Amino acid sequence: MSIDIKTPELPESVDEATLLTWHVNDGDKVTRDDKLADVETDKIVLEVFAPADGVMGLKVEEGGTLKRGDVMAVLKEGGAESSTEDNARESRTSTLPDQEISAQKSEERDAPRTDEKGEALPNTDAEQKVDVSSLQGLSPAVRKLLMEHNLQPGQIQGSGKDNRITRQDVVRFIEETPEAKKNLGLGVPERVLDLSVAGKTAAPKPVEDDPSVKRVPMSQLRQRVAARLKEVQNTAALLTTFNEVNMKPVMDIRGKYKERFEKDYGVKLGFMSFFVKAAVEALKKFPIINASMDGKDILYHEAYHIGIAVDSPRGLVVPVLRNAETMSFAEVEKQIRLLAGKAKDAKLAYEDLIGGTFTITNGGTFGSMLSTPIINAPQSAILGMHAIQERPWVEGGQVVVRPVMYLALTYDHRIIDGRDAVQFLVSLKQSLEDPAQLMLQL
Repeated sequence: MSIDIKTPELPESVDEATLLTWHVNDGDKVTRDDKLADVETDKIVLEVFAPADGVMGLKVEEGGTLKRGDVMAVLKEGGAESSTEDNARESRTSTLPDQEISAQKSEERDAPRTDEKGEALPNTDAEQKVDVSSLQGLSPAVRKLLMEHNLQPGQIQGSGKDNRITRQDVVRFIEETPEAKKNLGLGVPERVLDLSVAGKTAAPKPVEDDPSVKRVPMSQLRQRVAARLKEVQNTAALLTTFNEVNMKPVMDIRGKYKERFEKDYGVKLGFMSFFVKAAVEALKKFPIINASMDGKDILYHEAYHIGIAVDSPRGLVVPVLRNAETMSFAEVEKQIRLLAGKAKDAKLAYEDLIGGTFTITNGGTFGSMLSTPIINAPQSAILGMHAIQERPWVEGGQVVVRPVMYLALTYDHRIIDGRDAVQFLVSLKQSLEDPAQLMLQL
């Protein structure tokens, strides 16, 4: 009996996905609940697990596009007793095509190389013939890459299950190995330019012909981010206002209580909890900053769902702290830590990323001094934090040195006036420079 393994259930707003990684190879025997694949949407990575014991028959290569209901693979229920039949099937479906490809490549390599005028070009000693028998059991995407780049499987350390070679292993090997980079252009004749006529200038080499250029398709997430950011720039009236905040009071409180805080709550006291709580208090005073547009209407949100931009291997993602107004400092820190860990491990669920009303992004963790962040539609404003630097500061008529952070608020000027934006930042600044009133919610 065979089971069709189909595209996992996609969120309502998502129409297609990309098969990011196979964790098994064609013909592998798997056990129920083994992880089979990662499927990437423009929002999250979905994991696919084996519904039963059996043997895998892959239908879609890594990087392939999946629609709702598409069959990714077929699982033939059974196990070791089917090994003879499985090996025969693998030989028919995998070895023969590779032999044909290998034979074709061999003919191409053996044939004289010529330029556009038909004149012979010298052969390179770097070309090698891939041992087709060594490709047995590898996924179609891996076999294709190895054949294209004249690589032997034994050259590459696998990181998949049972040390299997994945597509990412091959790509990483090509990027990190000088010899592999050299072989990227094998089999592609160099353009020979006719410079014999005086006064003629050689045309620049097309990017596609330059072996130092690598073309990589954008991920679903990156495509979606690019489209959303451009859409925001095209539709919203973006304006950014700035302020600066003396971070010494917050730093003094952290220094005094951080050890006790971590001991009592099991999590470190960071800066972000102060900014989240200060932002919530400022949003309460200026609710238009927490609002959004819906056609010709303005939606005022009475809950404060704060998006926190975090870095992940797939790029920047913005998980949401729901009802941040109800959270304590410790709860904010714990939730941020949880969401950041899920982002790092590609475990964020669709529900973790939707419904935000206001976003905070901290470029200071990367050393940014000042920036103008772009709002996360359909939200109407975003707060940018930056690096803390010691700067001259006037207190009581005296110039002193204080740890200072620049703040940036980008907002949609269609519904938010400059006065509200400026006063929002002033309120935020006052809360951070007097954390006692923030903690007492004054």
